[in-house]
Amino acid sequence: MRVGNLGVSFAGTVVGGLAGRGTGLTAPLGFWVVIALAAVSTSLVTAGGNVLNDLLDREGDRTNHPDRPLVSGAISVGTARALVTALFVAGVAVAIPVVLLQPLVGVLLAIAVASLLGYELWLKARGFVGNLVVGFLTGMVFLYGGAAAGQALLVTPFAAMAFFATLSREVIKDMEDVAGDVGRRTLPMIRGLGFSSHVAEGAVVVAVALSVVPLVWFVSADSVVGIMYAALVLAADGIFVVTVSRLPQRLHWKQTMSKVAMTVALVAFLVVAFR
Repeated sequence: MRVGNLGVSFAGTVVGGLAGRGTGLTAPLGFWVVIALAAVSTSLVTAGGNVLNDLLDREGDRTNHPDRPLVSGAISVGTARALVTALFVAGVAVAIPVVLLQPLVGVLLAIAVASLLGYELWLKARGFVGNLVVGFLTGMVFLYGGAAAGQALLVTPFAAMAFFATLSREVIKDMEDVAGDVGRRTLPMIRGLGFSSHVAEGAVVVAVALSVVPLVWFVSADSVVGIMYAALVLAADGIFVVTVSRLPQRLHWKQTMSKVAMTVALVAFLVVAFR
């Protein structure tokens, strides 16, 4: 299920809710229950998608990721299939109380599940379209949390930043996996590493530009929160720039560093909750 990814999904949902509410950690118990349920729902659906990904990618993983459980034989295919169903059902069930309070959460959940299934079953093999879907799903995590707090619109800049940053990382990952990809037509396979490098660079440029939006929309640039956000997001932007410098060299290291940048950006988004 890739526990690290689940932690990021959980944290992203909570941060989206807190950033949307904008009152720091001072919130009634009911708010925390709603956000916690939304975050658990996100994590369960993410886990289901990760297991489904491993199920469908077994052939390619024999070359690119031979240590994964299905390839190594640590988990059977039958167990993995049952786990996928259980995780998706649990993810939807946990979200029902939140949907009753904030119907938009139900709409976003339906779109996310449909997009995730579409990606794994059809769009992943289509290369760049699949990259776009992964970026979209990452951005949806923040929207989901914001919607649970009743403030989806306010967190759209964070969702957009996450989309473009993730798009860059997904393209870099495909560049790294180009030798072992089976049954896919990824951007590096179709257009080459040079063109793919430019796409990854362009996505980071847009993400960096979007990082200024909160400072001109709803965060005072000369406040303590504004200064802290600016400092953290500048650090994240700097790391993102490093991840696309001199591509296609050191691909594994750079896509790993993009995770570091996303973590710093997540802290920057959290700071906004104290505005």
